[in-house]
Amino acid sequence: QVQLVESGGGLVQPGGSLRLSCAASGSIFSIYVMGWYRQAPGQEREWVAHITSGGSTTYAGSVKGRFTISRDNAKKMVYLQMNSLKPEDTAVYYCTQGRNYWGQGTQVTVSS
Repeated sequence: QVQLVESGGGLVQPGGSLRLSCAASGSIFSIYVMGWYRQAPGQEREWVAHITSGGSTTYAGSVKGRFTISRDNAKKMVYLQMNSLKPEDTAVYYCTQGRNYWGQGTQVTVSS
């Protein structure tokens, strides 16, 4: 049984930073692509970034240059460092393993 648990969300002012964490259990973590998605109120869930088993990263255009995804295979963790946050980054952020398993989400609110 794969479980993903996100943490690190919160309220931050525009221009601020947050670091999201996702703890995985129940799988051979290192072999899977891990990703972050987000869903704003009234909108579809959208892809944010992903990282391969080898550490290659890809980002959505809206976050490229501001967000950084990383992973620690030994700890079964994946992270999303978010800098220069904007109000439009407000959403529930979800961690996913291969888009087959999802966490419960963590709320990020960017507001002054």
